[in-house]
Amino acid sequence: MFWAVQGMAAELTTGVLIMRAIKQHGLKVSMLVLNNRANFSKKARGKIIFSCNAEQKIETAFKQLISGKKTQTFWLTSKGLDQQGNVVSTFEFEWTVLLKN
Repeated sequence: MFWAVQGMAAELTTGVLIMRAIKQHGLKVSMLVLNNRANFSKKARGKIIFSCNAEQKIETAFKQLISGKKTQTFWLTSKGLDQQGNVVSTFEFEWTVLLKN
């Protein structure tokens, strides 16, 4: 169960960036996780903070999507850090985005 909680928090940090891009571009877009990978590097203790810094990768994908490419697929990474700043887990999510009619 603990992995599911971490995985959901990690997925949210990547998905919310895509949702923000959808809103900023004013598009109707379908988004879906195709695959994911996880690595647990240290026992998680206390509060774990997840972060994803992939705005540029997402913006590039949306530019391609808008320019007529039907589907864009890309990997986003979310890292979980403990209160001391140590990486305790790394999650990668393969997202696909598609313009809706």
